[in-house]
Amino acid sequence: MGGAWQRTRRIGRAAFRPVRGRDLSLHAAAITFYGAIAVVPVALLAIWLTALLAGGDQVRRLTSYAVETLPDAIGAPHAVAALVEAGVGLTPWLALAALLPASLYGEGLRRAFVSVAAPRSDEHLIGWRGRLLLLPLLAPAPALLLAILLALPTTTGLVRQGGWAGALGVVLSFLAVWLVLTPVLLWVFRVVGPASPDWLSTLAVGSFTAANLSGFLHGFVLFASLPLDLGLPFGGLVEVGAAVAVLLWLYLFHVIVLAGYSATLALSAHRRQRDDQRGFGGGAGVRVRG
Repeated sequence: MGGAWQRTRRIGRAAFRPVRGRDLSLHAAAITFYGAIAVVPVALLAIWLTALLAGGDQVRRLTSYAVETLPDAIGAPHAVAALVEAGVGLTPWLALAALLPASLYGEGLRRAFVSVAAPRSDEHLIGWRGRLLLLPLLAPAPALLLAILLALPTTTGLVRQGGWAGALGVVLSFLAVWLVLTPVLLWVFRVVGPASPDWLSTLAVGSFTAANLSGFLHGFVLFASLPLDLGLPFGGLVEVGAAVAVLLWLYLFHVIVLAGYSATLALSAHRRQRDDQRGFGGGAGVRVRG
């Protein structure tokens, strides 16, 4: 038992070695700033592309299941319904205008990842590289979003039944979000980041990080259903309290992403070192792209 605990501690220390002394909280807050600007444009573009593929009425019908099931404590159903309607009704010119703020998310991720993977890097055009490398994710966005939307009639129906059926609905919803987030994180960790961890490390840690993010997002839905007075610390301004709550959860979301990226780099470096010791140089490892 003692040996297993020591191994666990050693693995945990190694996983967070890349962010040691880098102020993880500050970098997560920086990504959150970019994410706060980009989250709505990204969602609008994903919904618009999905509507082009599957039809606007189909998108409205499928998202209506989520709108009817989401808790109304902080106005989530109204916000989601308005977002879907705006996305379905997007014009090509409005979609083009949304590309710039949407790409800012890539810049925020790239800047934070550079500080983790290569803190003394002299890389130029960090922001533009991050923006351009994130945009290809829009191509599979309709398929990924449709995968979640097609599961909504089943998962929300089970949740409404409550009991064991409700628990099964939550599990199925968790699995759907997990499977969708995994390829997104593989791209973000391997391509948007400046380092190139090996595929096996990226798949293992990226999938684990996606599972944590899926659980975290479902936890936010639970949080939104609690009878909390979010306006209490802000003089009764509930809208301000709700906005701060969303930003706080977005910040914690990015803490998990950065921790996952750090663990990916650590595992990849460990595999490279192990292969070198065995005489298999040039195998797995982390390569930093200049």
